[in-house]
Amino acid sequence: MTAPTIARLNGIDLAYESTGDGPLVVMVMGTGSPGRVWRANQQPALVKAGYRVVTFDNRGIAPSSECGDGFTIDDMVADTAALIEHLGGPALVVGTSLGARITQELALARPDLVRAAVMLATYGRSTPLQEAISAGERALYDNNITLPREYEAAITAHLNLSPHTLADDRSARDWLDIIGFSPQKVTPGVRAQLELHHRELDRLAAYRGITRPALVIGFADDRTLPPRLAREVAEAIPGGEYAEVAKAGHYGYLEQPAEVNRLLVEFLARQR
Repeated sequence: MTAPTIARLNGIDLAYESTGDGPLVVMVMGTGSPGRVWRANQQPALVKAGYRVVTFDNRGIAPSSECGDGFTIDDMVADTAALIEHLGGPALVVGTSLGARITQELALARPDLVRAAVMLATYGRSTPLQEAISAGERALYDNNITLPREYEAAITAHLNLSPHTLADDRSARDWLDIIGFSPQKVTPGVRAQLELHHRELDRLAAYRGITRPALVIGFADDRTLPPRLAREVAEAIPGGEYAEVAKAGHYGYLEQPAEVNRLLVEFLARQR
C-alpha cells in the first residue's frame, strides 16, 4: 500500500490518494472516518468504469491536519475546493453523511469546481434525535468515558446497519467483529468534527440555489439519517434526482455496494 500524498492546501495539510485515469472523481468521507473507507467498494468500481478517483482524509483525520482547536463546515468546504483546484478540476464529487453535506455546500458555493454531485445518506436540516446522539457522542469524549468494546460495537451496528443485515446471525457476528476490531477512535480532530453537528441546521431553502446536476441516494433503513432527510435535499435542488437503496442502513455503501456502485456509475456516466 502506497503512502498518501500530503499537500499543503487552504492553510493545512491534506492527505490524498489518486488512482486510475479518466474524468476526475473526488470522494468525501463522513464524520470520524478516513478516506480509505472508499477503497473497499466504490473506488475500485469507479476506477474500473474509467475514472481517476481521489480519496482524502478530511481535516480532523490524521495524517491530514487534525485542527483540534475546532473548525467550521465552511473550512471543510474550502479544503475540498482547494484539493479540486490542486488536482486540476472541476470534478465529479461524491460524499456520504458529513461528506455529503460538504459536497452539497461545495456545489452551492463553488459550482465552477463541481461538474456533478452525488450525496449519500445526507441531510439538509437537523432533527432532535440527530442532535441528541451527537450531544451524547461529544459528552462521552468530554467526560473521558470509554464504552466497553463489545457494547460500543453493538451500538454502532444498531445505529448504522440495516435490520435485514442484523437479522442474519452470521452476518451480525461478522459485522460486530469488524467494528470491534477496528473501533473509531475519537481524537481531538474527530471531536472537532462532532462539534459541526452541535447547532440547529436548516439549509433546504439555500439548496434551491444549487445549479449542478445532483443525485441524492437515501438508505431505506438508515436510523442515523433517515431517508426522508435525503429526499428533502433532492427535492430542494432544482432537477435533483433521488434514489433509495433497500436493505441498507447508514453504512449502505458497505452493506449494498453493488447497488450503490450501479447508481454511481450510471449517474456519473451521464455527466461525462
